Amino acid sequence: MKRWSLIVVLSFVLSLYAGILFAADTFDLVIPLPLTGKQAKFGEMQKRSYEMAADEINAKGGIKKKKLALSFEDSGAKPETARAIVEKLIDVKKQPVIVGEYTSACAKAVAAVAEERKTPYLIVASADDNITQQNYKYVFRQNPVNAHYGDGVISFINEVVKPKTMAILYESSAFGTSGAEAMAKDAEKLGIKVLLKEKYEAGSLDFKPILSKVKSVQPDVLYMVSYVMDASLLMKQIKELRIDVKLFAGGAAGFAIPEFIHNAKDAAEYVISATLWTQQLKYPGAKEYAEKYKAKYKDYPSYHGASAYSAMFVLKAALEKAKDWSQNGIRDALKATNITTAFGPIKFEDKEGYQNQNFMDTFVMQVQKGEFETIWPKQYASKPYIYPIPSWKERK
Repeated sequence: MKRWSLIVVLSFVLSLYAGILFAADTFDLVIPLPLTGKQAKFGEMQKRSYEMAADEINAKGGIKKKKLALSFEDSGAKPETARAIVEKLIDVKKQPVIVGEYTSACAKAVAAVAEERKTPYLIVASADDNITQQNYKYVFRQNPVNAHYGDGVISFINEVVKPKTMAILYESSAFGTSGAEAMAKDAEKLGIKVLLKEKYEAGSLDFKPILSKVKSVQPDVLYMVSYVMDASLLMKQIKELRIDVKLFAGGAAGFAIPEFIHNAKDAAEYVISATLWTQQLKYPGAKEYAEKYKAKYKDYPSYHGASAYSAMFVLKAALEKAKDWSQNGIRDALKATNITTAFGPIKFEDKEGYQNQNFMDTFVMQVQKGEFETIWPKQYASKPYIYPIPSWKERK
């Protein structure tokens, strides 16, 4: 019996020791994402992209000879769930850095926790301006803010379309509201009169009442800030109502991912969208990432995936530069980041009232023959823009 007890004890000690050795050979990172619910498409794309990057990093020796070991927790795009996940990661698992989330509401909740616990947080795709306007020292954002999402679209509208009037529709989320406000301010600066600015509840099934208002005011441009199911349904019902404008424009998000074209079908044709990235850009590794993703998942990724993919290389650079892997050590290394990724240049700056914010060019895509093409700025164009766009009656 004593011998058996000794074997049990020795087995426990050896397994514990093996666990310590295994842990010492990995850098474990748990990433919160919406893997169920309405935003699951974005979460899925990001998860795949994180994993692709981790595989590439590990194939080249990892990070300081440690394998990057990823796992994921589903927030369901619920801020309270995202907050609980991150509290557990920091307080219980002692994870020294947080990466991830998608919606601005979730990122806001995570940012508050991270700052409170002095843990660096790298935001990958959440755009509400307010997140990096809080004088937070531990919150970093690599994607541009909503105020700059529409820079390319505004430039295109101003130089090509030259409208006098605009209508703005947006979903009642932090992302939708801040995106609509940014466009309204830009329109005012250009002397474009906003005839209608209305929000709607996400997940609506009938947009015809709000679209009837658009039809009645007859704007030159209709600008919409929506996630993918709403974006698709809006364009389908616009086609049904035969609402003709000079330009249909989306404020990224739902208008900038392949599901928009798949769901809206021919109603998506000629729609332009703001975007932070396309696979046609000449950033190092951009094309390779996009082609690998398509080969594996049968479709090209959007900027949400490219940003997630690149975030792993930003983290790798910071961990390799950090004096140690404490929260403050990683925070200081992130602050000193200045690299170019497949997503573009990453450098966290304090300017324009933002802190630890990356600033970069934004672009315009247009759906042409059922595919996204980069059309603006001209020097980045994969195809010339199509404008004027035909009326619904003129389309085949």
